Formats: sequence, C-alpha cells, structure tokens
Amino acid sequence: METHISCLFPELLAMIFGYLDVRDKGRAAQVCTAWRDAAYHKSVWRGVEAKLHLRRANPSLFPSLQARGIRRVQILSLRRSLSYVIQGMANIESLNLSGCYNLTDNGLGHAFVQEIGSLRALNLSLCKQITDSSLGRIAQYLKGLEVLELGGCSNITNTGLLLIAWGLQRLKSLNLRSCRHLSDVGIGHLAGMTRSAAEGCLGLEQLTLQDCQKLTDLSLKHISRGLTGLRLLNLSFCGGISDAGLLHLSHMGSLRSLNLRSCDNISDTGIMHLAMGSLRLSGLDVSFCDKVGDQSLAYIAQGLDGLKSLSLCSCHISDDGINRMVRQMHGLRTLNIGQCVRITDKGLELIAEHLSQLTGIDLYGCTRITKRGLERITQLPCLKMRILLA
Repeated sequence: METHISCLFPELLAMIFGYLDVRDKGRAAQVCTAWRDAAYHKSVWRGVEAKLHLRRANPSLFPSLQARGIRRVQILSLRRSLSYVIQGMANIESLNLSGCYNLTDNGLGHAFVQEIGSLRALNLSLCKQITDSSLGRIAQYLKGLEVLELGGCSNITNTGLLLIAWGLQRLKSLNLRSCRHLSDVGIGHLAGMTRSAAEGCLGLEQLTLQDCQKLTDLSLKHISRGLTGLRLLNLSFCGGISDAGLLHLSHMGSLRSLNLRSCDNISDTGIMHLAMGSLRLSGLDVSFCDKVGDQSLAYIAQGLDGLKSLSLCSCHISDDGINRMVRQMHGLRTLNIGQCVRITDKGLELIAEHLSQLTGIDLYGCTRITKRGLERITQLPCLKMRILLA
C-alpha cells in the first residue's frame, strides 16, 4: 500500500514541522487544512520569537500568535500604539522594543496601565526618548520582570534606578550601557544601600555598566556589599574606576565573568588584587588597558588559573609574560592577544606547548609573528577558530 506524508497523524506532522525555520513553518501552514492544524500545534512554535512590523491594524494577528502559543515578540517598527500589542498578547513573556526610536514615555504609559504578571523580559535598548517616568510605570506594573535592557537609554538618571530598586525585586539581568547620567548613587540604590527608600535588586546575576563614565570605585564597593550573587559584571569603558575598586570585587565568590576592557586606570596592581582574592573567574577581559603588562600574567597564573577565556588585546605583554602564564593555565579555551606587538613566534610556541585545550585565539595585528609561529599554533588539536594576521 502506498503511503504519503498526508497520511501521518497530526502529532507526527507537528514533530516534523518543529525542525523547520520560522518562515518554513508558516509556509507549511498554508499547504492545506491538515497541515495548518498540525503547524499550529504549540509544540511547533515553542521558544519562537515573533518579529513584527506594526504598521496597520490586523485583527487576526494576535489571535493567531496566541493560538500557536507564541509568547515572545520583537517589534521591528512601531507605527501603532504599544497598547495594541499589550492588549492583544494577554500572556506575553518577552517584549523586545530595541531600536523603536519613536517610543515615548506617553506611549509606554498608555500601554502599561495594569499589572502584567506574565512578562519576564523587556528590551528598551536605544529607545532614547524613554526617561525615569517610564521606569516608574515598569516598576509598578511589571513586578515579575527578570531581564531589563536599557542600553543607550541616555535620559535615565539615578532616580530611575531608585524606582527599579523599589519595584523589580525579581530582576536577574540589567543592562545600563551608555546611561551617561548614572553615578555611584544609582548603583547604591540597586545594591540596597538606601534601604529606607528601596530594598534593591539583590538577586541580580548580570549587570552591564559599559560606558557609564560617572561611576567610580564607590560603585564597586556598593556592588561587592549588596549584589553578592552577581555572576557577570561588565565595566568596559568605565574610565572612573581604578585598581582600588578591584580590591572590593576581589572577594565576590559568585562572580564568573568580569569585563574591564578599555578601563584606562586599571594596571598590574588591580590584577594583583583580583588574583589575591577569592574569585573563581572563568572569563576576564582587560583588553586595551594600557597599564596591564607581563606582571599581570604572573598574577593571573597564581590566582586566576581557572580561567577559560582571557582577553589581553593591545596590552603591553611579551613572550616573557606568556612564559609566566601558560604553565598554570591548562584549562584555557580562548586567548585573545591581538595587537600585542611584542609577541613573537617564541610566545606562540609556548602557547602551543602548554595550552593544548585552546579552541580559539586572536592574533590580529601581532606583527612580529611569522609563518613558523602560525604553523606551530595551528597544530593544536582543539583549535577551531583563528583570527590571524592582518
């Protein structure tokens, strides 16, 4: 007897459709009624994020999304009221509005008028018109929020962080990249240093403060005292922090990833503080820290030998520093030493000899490396990714 795919039970069709990309899932649903019913099974769309251009009214849009169990939405362009989305997606879990430049406090205020208990992630990155007023709404009505992205929201101030610290007790991840008005006071609010006004976001696990230029070592003191469960901290381009601030971070036993890229006042002394503490870092980035040199590699080998990823691009390190480090760093998987112009073939030979588990290395701009060194490094058994000479 001849069989055909149309003879399969709907459950089996749904399993097959689950392997298709989003566009092909939609195309499958247009073939026939049986395929449409199978393609609309919620298991087919599990984890899918709908990417929408909201330009004109479409009465069937949100019922269709809900029928498929889609609860994650990204708005690519917003020409309708945001309340149109909120009213249409009763059980929304994730809302991405990144880059919706026309979103204002007024528009967000009309959308968030009652508690939305299902929403766990909200991305407002580059929504430059958003101010503290919107954060007040968010803190009031989105108390279940776990992820909040505010990168590039340059009108947010310390008052906004106070509101977040008051209302978002379940927050696990907060991105404040390039929020230029924030200072140590705001970080103190997050860390629960002003208990009379706000408890703080003491459950934070990821905090991005990249390019927050007003922060000083006092912020790091607040973080170390209040955010004791923090696992990832991004301080890249924070020129106001120094070696003294790293002393505060050096005893944060939960911290696994620390980004200090382009922090101009970090030197070998700061790396010593990190290495002599109780950190168990798996990732460290000190790229473009001009005062970090060979001595830092010796400290890293002594106290941060559990690192899986280390970035030292454009640091003043040489073959001698590599020699001090590699003998203790057998678990290292990724090493970025691009633009370290003092590294030669000898350094690569040391890396190849001792870092047998290396899967990726960045050598861009290492002008003293020759074909001999490259041939040696490419013999590493696990190497999958290479960014070689320019």
